[in-house]
Amino acid sequence: MTSLFSPYLMPIFLLAASNVFMTFAWYGHLKYPMAPLPLVVFISWGIALMEYWLAIPANRIGHTVYTTAELKTMQEVITLVVFALFSVFYLKESFTWQHAAGFALIAGGATLIFKA
Repeated sequence: MTSLFSPYLMPIFLLAASNVFMTFAWYGHLKYPMAPLPLVVFISWGIALMEYWLAIPANRIGHTVYTTAELKTMQEVITLVVFALFSVFYLKESFTWQHAAGFALIAGGATLIFKA
């Protein structure tokens, strides 16, 4: 059984957590369109700092067992999943079959990276 702290799993968990922070940094303010833009930028920058504290170790640890292309592909797929959940549950936007199909095509392309 693989430990949660293994270099195979830890990057996945760290990238997932970092993507939650980055999604809030980039899109969380859309729920508050009347907030002053300079304030939104400053708050988003602070949230994004937390993303870096997770993403950098994820890549450092992950690079011991994954290629850079694999790490980037993982990050992109995780980003799509986090973004889809965020847009539906936080922004209350609909998720259509076109979104699902488009994301599935991207995820399908990602599997090619891991088949090398």
